[in-house]
Amino acid sequence: MMGSDLHFRDKIPVAILGATGSVGQKFVELLSSHPWFEVAAVAASEKSAGKPYRQAVNWLMPSPLPEFIGNLEVQKCEPNLPCSVVFSGLDASIAGEVEAKFAQAGYIVISNSRNHRMNADVPLLIPEVNADHLELLHSQSYSKGKMVTNPNCSVIGLAMAIKPLLDKFGVESMNVVTLQAISGAGYPGVASLDILDNTIPFIGGEEQKIETEPLKILGKLSKGRIENCQLTISAQCNRVSVTDGHLECISVKLKAKASKADLIAAWKEFKGEAQALNLPTAPQFPLHYFEEEHFPQPKRHKLLEKGMAVSIGRLRECPLLDYKFVILSHNTIRGAAGGAILNAELMVAKGYIFW
Repeated sequence: MMGSDLHFRDKIPVAILGATGSVGQKFVELLSSHPWFEVAAVAASEKSAGKPYRQAVNWLMPSPLPEFIGNLEVQKCEPNLPCSVVFSGLDASIAGEVEAKFAQAGYIVISNSRNHRMNADVPLLIPEVNADHLELLHSQSYSKGKMVTNPNCSVIGLAMAIKPLLDKFGVESMNVVTLQAISGAGYPGVASLDILDNTIPFIGGEEQKIETEPLKILGKLSKGRIENCQLTISAQCNRVSVTDGHLECISVKLKAKASKADLIAAWKEFKGEAQALNLPTAPQFPLHYFEEEHFPQPKRHKLLEKGMAVSIGRLRECPLLDYKFVILSHNTIRGAAGGAILNAELMVAKGYIFW
C-alpha cells in the first residue's frame, strides 16, 4: 500500500472493487468529482483485469464516463492497490472473502455488500442515525485494517424515517410493504418479460434483511457492543416496474401518544452527525415531508438533494396500529454508493481515515 502518499496529494486515493458492476459504476460516477476522494484504481473480475476500464465496462450511468477513469487499467481484486481505502460494490457471492482479505491486509473497506453487515464488530452505518457505532472499529480484529458496511437499500430509508419517531415517542412494532425498483436487482437484473406490465411479490432474502438490519442500526452502543433495538418488524417485498427509487408503505405502533403534527415536526427537525459536520455528500435536510396526498413519487422525488434525502408523505391514522405513511429513497444513491461514500466522509471527519 501507499498510505504515506496521502500527505502529498490533494485528495485521498481510493479504489473501487467490483467497478464494472452497476453499484461499482455508481461509485465511479459519484467519486469522479468528489472534493475529498480520488479514484486511483478500479478492480473487477479476472476477465476484466488488464483492460482499460472503458473497454471492460458496459457503462450504464446517465453521465459520460470520465476519461481519466476510463483510461485506468482494471486490476484484480487483490490487496496490492495503490491506496489505503477501498469501496466495495462486489457481488455477495464473492464479497465476503475478498473484503475480509483486504481488511486483514490493512485496508479500510467500506462495503455495500451484505456479507459482513451483521458481524458483531462491524458498524452497519447510517451517519444520521448511528454515527457512534463507529466505535466498534476499535474492537475489530483486522490488524490495521477496518471494515464498515452500509445497510440494505430499503433499510436505509426506513431506518432514517423511524429514527426520530423512536427517539421522541418510542416504536413498539411496524409493518413494511416495499415497492422496489428494478435497478435494485443489478444489471441485467430482472428479465423484461417478467417485470413489464407486472409486479413480482418476492425478492430473495429481502424481507429478512428488513426485519433484522434495523434492529442493529437502531440499537445502542454499550461497552463496545451493540444492544439490538427491541422492535418487531414485519416486511413484505415487491419488485415493480420502476427504474430507480424504492417506495415503502409503513404502519407503526408507538409507545407514547403523539399527534400527526408531532410526527411531522419530528421528521422536519431531524438532523444528524452528517449535517452537523457539513459532510460533502450529506443532504441539508435528511427527511422531507410532503403534505400533498399523492406524494412522494419515484419520478418526482428520487433525486431530491442529489438522491441523498428521504421523502415522506401520506401520514394518517392506522386502524390496526397507530399511524401509517409512505417513504421514498433512491436505492442506488442513498441506498448504495452514495450512502457508502457518506460513511467514508464521516470516517474522515472522525479521524478514522487520514488525509
